Amino acid sequence: MTLLVTGATGFVMSVFARHWLETYPTEHLVALDLAPMDAAAQRYFAPVADRLTTIVADVTQPETWRPTLEAHTVTYVVHGASVTPISRGTVAEAKREPESEAPARIIDVNIMGTVAMLEWARSLRSLRRFVYVSSGSVYKHHGPDRPGEPLPEDGYVMPRRLYGIAKLASELIAERYGDMFGFSAASVRLSSVYGPMDRETGSRNFRHVPNRIAHKALGGDPVVRVNTMDGVGDYIQAEDVASGIAGLLKAPLLRFGTYNIAAGETTTVGDIASWAAERVPGFKAEVVPAAHADIVQDAALTGGMWGAYDISRILADTGWKPRPTREAFLAYMDWLSAETAR
Repeated sequence: MTLLVTGATGFVMSVFARHWLETYPTEHLVALDLAPMDAAAQRYFAPVADRLTTIVADVTQPETWRPTLEAHTVTYVVHGASVTPISRGTVAEAKREPESEAPARIIDVNIMGTVAMLEWARSLRSLRRFVYVSSGSVYKHHGPDRPGEPLPEDGYVMPRRLYGIAKLASELIAERYGDMFGFSAASVRLSSVYGPMDRETGSRNFRHVPNRIAHKALGGDPVVRVNTMDGVGDYIQAEDVASGIAGLLKAPLLRFGTYNIAAGETTTVGDIASWAAERVPGFKAEVVPAAHADIVQDAALTGGMWGAYDISRILADTGWKPRPTREAFLAYMDWLSAETAR
């Protein structure tokens, strides 16, 4: 059996691709990405490279990749290729609006790239399941109605930026294609992801708080400057995302069209800094004015896309649970330490 993963040489999809190949040692994987493997990806995939085929092509141009795929009997598709134009982290970064730099490209890749992949996938007699990789960016900035509850997949959807708008549109398109052409299709909405292979690429240059703090601590800086200790996020490690997507692909039956993949709880900046100090004694977070901070967060943003996500659907349909957030973060620090020592 063969799995096709688009966007597979980037961040989250590379972690998923390697997880799949390690978990299912008799299966093959085709990685389709606009970018060829960089040095980090080549090292990362080396242990499983004998069962990996790479296609360097633009997902919006099917004539460049469909002929190559004809040689493979693809049974699963995970479509993760996208342009991720996010700008946050410091005051200076927040002033930049990356969506305005190439809005048509964002729409073309993130919507029409999905359509191109679905048009091809619907012709496959071997196809068992199509999973579209979406994002918590489809949600509102507030909700649910009863404070303290995790955010469910139903309702509270109101994207305001092109990235979230395109993600929501592609979710609906994938669901409709599945209905029209009789194949199993589902979307996964990821909360804030960090972890192995989180690096700058041509389609993504954004680092969530755990990544920033881990790099600060392991880079020898004794202090990370923050504007608040109380800013929160539902931070999920990429390796846990990988096992969650794999579980959805292999599940006998999916009862829903969308699934949150998240930690299911929020973690503060202060929490993450204290965990980093377990690996780097003496490291700490220091509160400074926002203009001088390495990490800027709004402590008032605790609901909607910024709060905890409900993960009961994926638990019920696959039995998947993420690792405890502290354990997952420390595992990432260990990976990052080993990688930087190479």
